[in-house]
Amino acid sequence: MTSLKNIIMRRDSTPPNEDYKIRCPRLGHQITFSYCRSENGGLPCFKTLDCWFEHFLVEEYLREELKPEQWDQVFGRPPKPKMLSLVELIEQAKMMKKEQ
Repeated sequence: MTSLKNIIMRRDSTPPNEDYKIRCPRLGHQITFSYCRSENGGLPCFKTLDCWFEHFLVEEYLREELKPEQWDQVFGRPPKPKMLSLVELIEQAKMMKKEQ
């Protein structure tokens, strides 16, 4: 088993395995990189670079994995204001309730 110190000190572009978790500032609990990698409709969370840069070369990994237009879609735009995101989530919930 790899020690936590070795995982943190590793500086390559290989993501940590599924038993390595960090605290998500958005969700408030422990999550794996694979969750962050696809939580945004199959694309990474906009905070993935901020959260994982200390653990491995996340930018290098994602630049290889994503198409340039996907990179721009996630990281090339300023994040939406929190209030706008909340309003969009409320509207999505209303639409889902209507469909049921």
